[in-house]
Amino acid sequence: MSKKPKRQFTSIGGQALIEGIMMKGPTRTALCCRLPDGTISTEELKSNPLRNRYKIFKIPLLRGIAGFIDSMVEGYKALMKSAENAGMDLEEEELSPFEKKISNLLGDKLFSVISSIAAVLGIVLALGLFFFLPILMFNGLQYLINFIAGHEISIAGYRALFEGVVKILIFIGYVALVSKMKDIRRVFEYHGAEHKTIFCYEAKLPLTVENVKIQSRFHPRCGTSFIIVMLIVGIAVSYVISSLTTIDDNTILWFIIKILMLPIIMGLGYEFIKFAGKHDNIVTRILSAPGLWMQRLTTKEPDASQIEVAIAALNAVDPNQPNPFEVKNEESTEVNSVSENVNSDNIIEPENIQNTETSNSTQTGEKI
Repeated sequence: MSKKPKRQFTSIGGQALIEGIMMKGPTRTALCCRLPDGTISTEELKSNPLRNRYKIFKIPLLRGIAGFIDSMVEGYKALMKSAENAGMDLEEEELSPFEKKISNLLGDKLFSVISSIAAVLGIVLALGLFFFLPILMFNGLQYLINFIAGHEISIAGYRALFEGVVKILIFIGYVALVSKMKDIRRVFEYHGAEHKTIFCYEAKLPLTVENVKIQSRFHPRCGTSFIIVMLIVGIAVSYVISSLTTIDDNTILWFIIKILMLPIIMGLGYEFIKFAGKHDNIVTRILSAPGLWMQRLTTKEPDASQIEVAIAALNAVDPNQPNPFEVKNEESTEVNSVSENVNSDNIIEPENIQNTETSNSTQTGEKI
């Protein structure tokens, strides 16, 4: 009986976008999108990670913080680019007089400005929902218990667990609600395509639609798993701090401390996800289970066209294949070189311009 080929572990990862996927490999990052005309566009995303600029961010725990910041910045840029590729245009809708005035004032920067404002509001909302609201809810519960009992009964020992569970429930509820939106469901389908394609690559199978389809859409290195791990680690870290100090008695101070704890939680979560992605055993499976369960909401079964985009994205960053972007750059350089030679050496006489334009027009028509 032949042995099942051993799975290869890889650092390749991705992010689902609007009608596309960003895939990040060891040496390059690619953005692949399904354009409105049905074709697939592939382009390279240039980046300079913090760990390459500052050696300190290669240290365990700190590399998790740097990786999270880089992924947020790079992911936001890729998302905005995918929105443009998908043909999203703010001018398609009829604008009010005020909106027209803003549009004329900002011009082409309108979409970027609105996106930036939305991002800031999103961060404020996240801080309110995942940090301040759980604190207020626990304080309210403590007050209610004391009011009913008629005397003080401290439940401070359960603060970390209560706030952590509330965060998890808010996150699950939010994801469940947005998954009902048509556009978000499409993103989740691309998310599933990304996971399946990476699994197919790790299984050392040819990257075909048929081979990718049969793979699992639940991957231990997923960003969803990272968030769940962060929430669980946050419970443990909060419990230790609240047990050793009385900081949690002050609502504002406790809120600030929880914000300051984020880098530590990110670092621990990153190290676990990195470890789980490289080891497949009973321990990592048990610890990864909550994140994999959550992926039932954040990933959906993709169709063949979405899988094709994921395959194109992975092929573009596969370290075992030639860099497709270098080939494009070389071709571009050759074209520019020829153009420069023509401009400097072959001066076209005025009477030959008409014939040259006719020739170029004929060649262009043949290519189309």
